[in-house]
Amino acid sequence: MASTLSSTRPELKGTFGAVASTHWLASAAGMSVLERGGNAFDAAVAAGFVLQIVEPHLNGPGGDAPIIVHSAETEKTDVICGQGTFPAAANAQDLRDQGITSIPAMGLLPATVPGAYGAWITMLRNYGTWRLRDVMEYAIDYARNGYPLVPGVPARIAGVEDLFRAEWPTSAEIYLPNDEVPKTGDIFKNVPLADTYERIVRESEAGGGTREEQIDRALDSWYRGFVAEAIDKFFSTTEVIDDTGARRKGLLSADDMANWKVEIDEPHTYDFDGWRIFKTAPWGQGPVFLQQLALLKGYDLANMDLSGPDFIHIVAEAAKLAFADRDAWYGDPAMADDYTADLLADDYNNERRKLITDQASSDFRPGSVRGITPVDARIDSAQLLQTLGGGGEPTMQTAIAPGDTCHLDVVDKWGNMVSATPSGGWLQSSPIIPGLGFCLGTRGQVFNLIPGHPNEAAPGKRPRTTLTPSFAIGPRKVSFGTPGGDQQDQWSLLFFLRMLYSGKDMQQIIDMPAFHTENLISSFYPHEFVPGRLVVEDRIAPETIEELRRRGHDVKVADGWSLGRLSAVSYEDGYIRAAANARLMQGYAIGR
Repeated sequence: MASTLSSTRPELKGTFGAVASTHWLASAAGMSVLERGGNAFDAAVAAGFVLQIVEPHLNGPGGDAPIIVHSAETEKTDVICGQGTFPAAANAQDLRDQGITSIPAMGLLPATVPGAYGAWITMLRNYGTWRLRDVMEYAIDYARNGYPLVPGVPARIAGVEDLFRAEWPTSAEIYLPNDEVPKTGDIFKNVPLADTYERIVRESEAGGGTREEQIDRALDSWYRGFVAEAIDKFFSTTEVIDDTGARRKGLLSADDMANWKVEIDEPHTYDFDGWRIFKTAPWGQGPVFLQQLALLKGYDLANMDLSGPDFIHIVAEAAKLAFADRDAWYGDPAMADDYTADLLADDYNNERRKLITDQASSDFRPGSVRGITPVDARIDSAQLLQTLGGGGEPTMQTAIAPGDTCHLDVVDKWGNMVSATPSGGWLQSSPIIPGLGFCLGTRGQVFNLIPGHPNEAAPGKRPRTTLTPSFAIGPRKVSFGTPGGDQQDQWSLLFFLRMLYSGKDMQQIIDMPAFHTENLISSFYPHEFVPGRLVVEDRIAPETIEELRRRGHDVKVADGWSLGRLSAVSYEDGYIRAAANARLMQGYAIGR
């Protein structure tokens, strides 16, 4: 008898709570917090710090973490901005004067203020109920006593082994134990990072006081205390090689750390077919999800085959237009105009939609906004590839680093919900800071050096990150997201549309074959633009692939289980559901 299975695992259902993430140990830590009486925010912080330990090639304490939080008590949805800023000493003209045409992906120059730590701790302070020690004990234990390595970690270490030995000895001390690349399944430790976190906990508790006062001291230890001092010393005294082949000091200073603070934003929203979707402001790429919906509003998606050629073609063509607008118009709204309202307007998208025809486009076509002609943000990526090194945030298809970011979703029995996408501070991006056990993120590479562009590098400015958690309210509330760099708001969009129109449960939807376009400017060095490229999993029907090629798509067929690492949780009148991605055999949902 033929199998009737339509997914790799069941969608979890219950009434108590659930955690879904890109690593089972993080999901287990978060669920443990829920079982012990913590709320969704406490659980998310514990899980987030565990992700830093167990997926060090995908995120770290020195990286970034945008977080969407929904409070059941207030019914309010907020965005916690864990995206750090460029140093005060960083100036686009100075970089251009040095002959730099694109900010490198590795080394010290592209480092921004590490915002992930502040985002997690601020969420704990403002929304959680637990003490710092209690939520951090999981991560500290894994860092000190060890955890089993997933395949991506030794693969990534092997790819930078020579660099560590020759150039980054502080990284070699941790990631080449016994002077060799660790193996998949080895129990791996990062004792210096455990020491760093334990010292923060001790310092936070030393003065007594309320839970909030102790958490404030933990923020001070990081941004104004020994962590900031160690980063300042290393950056001011050390030169390291970067993608340009030059050796440079970093520009980040203790003052940059001290002057940065976590911001809690109003989300950008869009209403679509009975749902309201919540995303970040354009310091992240979140609004590109919303604009794709604005473009797709003109099509009868409900009556399409959601893995068929018409659906794939229309969704890919809409993505090309929305991402072209992302690349032309997005930047830190604290230092550049916010064009989101213009880009989501019906009149604007009605005109943009006319550009979608039966044939695939291979062009870069941003629209004109407020009478301003858009800048062509493409650069000569072929020339950049001649320099030392490769790209920044790897995609799922790369053999050496199968992954690029993390994601987690949490819901508790009260209906509090969290969607978070931590990334950056990858072990391969920058050398370990002596005595701290972690390196800094290199998100500055996402800036461009085009004079007057909204995303031009500037002192104290946030680079337009790709990190983009999602939250939606309709017949139920859903937190969801995925790693994937530029693909995040393509794979997440597939999840959302299929949730609306497929009739399948969340796990079945996550398991459906995925696709994305690369007809956009990569956010990461060397910022490639691949005209007409459409990547599809090989589980897409051969006749569909043939039809897409007939329509002019440059179709690249990827492994059938290689695109996306989605997870999701939902809440409806106390009824909880959760699902996680089976790709890489690493992500899991836990709930009851």
